Amino acid sequence: MAPNEPAPADRPLLRKAEAKDAEPLTRLFLASRARTMPYLPKVHSDADTLAWMTHVVLPGTTVWVAETGTGDVLGFASVDGTELEHLYLRPDVRRRGIGSLLLAKAREISPEELTLYAFQRNTDARAFYERHGFAAVDFNNGSRNEEKEPDVLYRWTARG
Repeated sequence: MAPNEPAPADRPLLRKAEAKDAEPLTRLFLASRARTMPYLPKVHSDADTLAWMTHVVLPGTTVWVAETGTGDVLGFASVDGTELEHLYLRPDVRRRGIGSLLLAKAREISPEELTLYAFQRNTDARAFYERHGFAAVDFNNGSRNEEKEPDVLYRWTARG
């Protein structure tokens, strides 16, 4: 593709999140969790989740949004230091390279190391991260998360 040639219409664009993204990112977060992890208990109301996105996630972490050329939000990644706090996709756009694109951005933000937590039952996410070089380093019975769902800590380093 030539430098001034527009990106193909189906290629997601990445941009840094803004305060106005709180509502669409919250909707995406809730929809993704409901579809991909229906076993999770709902520990917060939708309004509380929106407040958390507005007042904690967006101002407190580095958030990148994947969207279409027309502005439809496809996914987002949130990085805090060396921790990938969130990587969520709209349920209908999985397996199209969008998660890989967001993960590559997270590695740009934290190029030496990334850690993340995944629920042990979330086998699709676990397989995704393992394909991308993450190794499981600690398993927990769920005592460290609000959902009380067993989880696993993953780590990736640039050194391999």
